[in-house]
Amino acid sequence: MADIRSNFLGIKSPNPFWLASAPPTDKAYNVERAFKAGWGGVVWKTLGEEGPPVVNVNGPRYGAVWGADRRLLGFNNIELITDRDLFVNLTEIKQVKRNWPDRALVVSLMVPCQEEAWKAILPLVEETGADGIELNFGCPHGMSERGMGSAVGQVPEYVEMVVRWCKQNTRMPVITKLTPNVTDIRNPARAAFAGGTDAVSLINTINSITGVNLDTFAPEPTIDGKGTHGGYCGPAVKPIALHMVAEIARDPETRGLSISGIGGITTWRDAAEFLALGAGNVQVCTAAMTYGFKVVQEMIEGLKSWMDEKGHATLDDVIGRAVPNIADWQYLNLNYATKARINQDLCIKCGRCHIACEDTSHQAITSMVNGVRRFEVIEEECVGCNLCVNICPVENCITMVPLAAGEVDRRTGQVVLGDYANWTTHPNNPMKIAAE
Repeated sequence: MADIRSNFLGIKSPNPFWLASAPPTDKAYNVERAFKAGWGGVVWKTLGEEGPPVVNVNGPRYGAVWGADRRLLGFNNIELITDRDLFVNLTEIKQVKRNWPDRALVVSLMVPCQEEAWKAILPLVEETGADGIELNFGCPHGMSERGMGSAVGQVPEYVEMVVRWCKQNTRMPVITKLTPNVTDIRNPARAAFAGGTDAVSLINTINSITGVNLDTFAPEPTIDGKGTHGGYCGPAVKPIALHMVAEIARDPETRGLSISGIGGITTWRDAAEFLALGAGNVQVCTAAMTYGFKVVQEMIEGLKSWMDEKGHATLDDVIGRAVPNIADWQYLNLNYATKARINQDLCIKCGRCHIACEDTSHQAITSMVNGVRRFEVIEEECVGCNLCVNICPVENCITMVPLAAGEVDRRTGQVVLGDYANWTTHPNNPMKIAAE
């Protein structure tokens, strides 16, 4: 089968699936169970500086958004960094690494934005034998109000400064975890790169309130009648994470920077998409908290089977393969045309395609043909938007069929010119015409 062994920054693991810094990696007991289940690595839950531990709430810490079948779509948490003693954590990290030398063990860190604080904790972590550190510049709640977490990650100058401190004071690889709570993810990534980071990981959680209790009028989760914003994660954030990973992967200023992909990864397919967009490995949290540690076994076998089917021998055959196909809108081929086709054998006559198209789009789907309830595409009106495909409840009932070169688009009357390899320079490109 395909070889999915991972070598990320020289940190070797039997597969690219790591557990992200979160409750599942807060103690040796959990991490040992995770390794026994098959996880290739973990990022230990964020450690703080020596002194009194942080105090977490003694009540609900999570909020959720569910689909119609109560499948968990989005997860919100208000938990802080580890509330366990620093030296208890360090002792356990050292022992786990000794017990599992073939697994990746990276330690997440968050201390005040002062050089001495970083210089104090780095040698303590280094002594454990950990494989690397991850700088937590992403936590959007609790710690950010104390000048840490996303309060640092949102200021590129701070990101560069702290990364440089760490690179100057440790031999360990440095991974910088980025907050998505910014307008342009490339700015903190560029700053981390300028500071000398070995990699970035993203995304951390998104600022959120998942709901309001309409009896008590308090946000969920509620602590003694009050609530607060928290960090949002889970399958719902995957599209945002994919975009941000891709932006860094294709940015000329950060090209070549290693990326650890995080955000809503639940299946092997999710992981493969992150790898294709430039991630060297992936980190998972919500899926493990939802389904347990053994969920990684499906991810491992699924990724291997897909790679075998496609002829990909190693992860390097997949990593970054989709990046060249990401383009800004103006470089899309405007001579490419598709039309919807409805498979009448699969159609259940629900009418959703007709209603959606009739009310909100281009009036391109019939509801009656010769007095019989029948849904067909009116090619003269179809713009190929694929709304009907996305709202149809029957998989593959409606498909999008490209028009071949030389065909006439019955809506526009134009001849389809074909798929040009270099559409950006083609004389019919309206963006090129406008520029000239």
